[in-house]
Amino acid sequence: MMTNTGNRITQGQFSFLPDLTDAQITAQIEYALKQGWAVSVEYTDDPHPRNTYWEMFGNPMFDLKDPAGILMEINECRKTFPNHYVRVTAFDSTKGWETPRMSYIVNRPRKEPGFGLVRQEAGGRQIRYTVHSYATDKPEGERY
Repeated sequence: MMTNTGNRITQGQFSFLPDLTDAQITAQIEYALKQGWAVSVEYTDDPHPRNTYWEMFGNPMFDLKDPAGILMEINECRKTFPNHYVRVTAFDSTKGWETPRMSYIVNRPRKEPGFGLVRQEAGGRQIRYTVHSYATDKPEGERY
């Protein structure tokens, strides 16, 4: 049985683990670069599971070979958006894949509001459920 103590957002790799250190993030970036994947840094204040298109911080780093440059970009994004979720995504464009191969969160707000399950009665005794992000109860820019 998996448990999520602290109601942390669990999206991407490593989401059930404690936050990664910069050394661990660097190791993951090195792995992605050795695979020839392009790395990008993204951020959002609405981590709803269906919100897959986060804002990009800068351009994807296609030709970068040194993980220090990507870590510098991560730290700049953390500094610019300290109360947002920040994630690193590695894209594989070989063999027609053009898909994320690796994605993990590297920054979180101090307090994560979480999600609620909304129940809706429908015709024919049907019950529908939707996921509501508590973060969206406040307007964009005021969520954290």
